[in-house]
Amino acid sequence: MTGPVESQYAVNRKLKRVKPASPKERRLSLGSAPLSSGVVLKITASSPQVLLFDPPHNTRGECSIIPPLRKALPTLKVVMIGMDPDKELFLRAVRDGIAGYVLKDATAPEVADAVRSVAENQAVCPAGLCQALFEYVARQPPAYPNLLVKHHMGLTRREQQLVEMIGRGFTNKEIAATLGLSEQTIKNHIHRMLRKLGASDRLAAAEMCRTDNSLLPA
Repeated sequence: MTGPVESQYAVNRKLKRVKPASPKERRLSLGSAPLSSGVVLKITASSPQVLLFDPPHNTRGECSIIPPLRKALPTLKVVMIGMDPDKELFLRAVRDGIAGYVLKDATAPEVADAVRSVAENQAVCPAGLCQALFEYVARQPPAYPNLLVKHHMGLTRREQQLVEMIGRGFTNKEIAATLGLSEQTIKNHIHRMLRKLGASDRLAAAEMCRTDNSLLPA
């Protein structure tokens, strides 16, 4: 998805010049669409694996469509292309849930490599912005699950305890040793907890229970 129409053709030309690296890639189709009010519905209906997003330059990369797209398509990988090496924009995009950030001077093979990488569950960003990301994470205070949030989600006292330990980085084995329980018992507790929360895995459950006013009862 791109901003101005001329950008759409530029992106298409870049990618079409790249030879597919595998038979699977030869089956991939390439499309583009202008930024509009109905574009989120169009993208959701097509259920893409990877989305190339070339935001209009007058927005400085600020766009509200990425969060709703990620909510509608949790497995969608968004790669922002044609970007400036701006730390603030990069960090905002990371918070929105992008998987790739490609600068405007990237070559056609570099754009294609970014698509391949995020399709294989890898993150892509310029080396010069990696330090900005590390510094941002290092500045964040530890956010442990809030008791009111956990209670509102219907978790038992034991499940609340597990969520907090998972959020601190404990493995199932370490949790079992700390609580004096078997590892299988811990797995059973976590399985029930995931069902209650509708979470895909233990880390997602911990993230859902982190302090967040949006999760608190009105």
